[in-house]
Amino acid sequence: MERVRQKYGIRIESFFPEAGALEAVVREYGPNPLYRSIDIGKLCCRIRKVEPLEGALKGMRAWVTGRRREESVTRRDLAKVEIEDNNGRLEINPLADWSSQQVWDCIKANEVPYNALHERGYPSIGCAPCTRAVAPGEDERAGRWWWERTEQKECGLHVRGGVMGEFGERKGSGPR
Repeated sequence: MERVRQKYGIRIESFFPEAGALEAVVREYGPNPLYRSIDIGKLCCRIRKVEPLEGALKGMRAWVTGRRREESVTRRDLAKVEIEDNNGRLEINPLADWSSQQVWDCIKANEVPYNALHERGYPSIGCAPCTRAVAPGEDERAGRWWWERTEQKECGLHVRGGVMGEFGERKGSGPR
């Protein structure tokens, strides 16, 4: 974050999970509840990632992501512009049709700061317990939620349709 601040001269806002909700989950399930079940893992993601992002986007009519179709089967049909079913907000995915190579070419050509974990075998980076390095030849998101089936590897930031379930997952048309 500091390298981004310095290079672009911008202020970066930080958002955090609601302490009481996080404390309740840790008290009930331990510090890494994600390994217990998919639903509890998604609850962890909901509190640590989804709810803080919802707070950051409150009142916004659109937001931009870095998602790409080639990242996973859950993103294969990703459109460049989508409308979030639950609030009508636009979700803009300008890199949807970019390859990993195109992303890295752009980063290098423009000297864009990036996370040093990428150089240590982490092509996709999430929170520490949910992310591991990948082996050569493995899918770039193989290190995310590696204990889950491929079609379940979405944390809840990008889901379509339905109503929020008890554990933060959306009931309805499934992941995007």
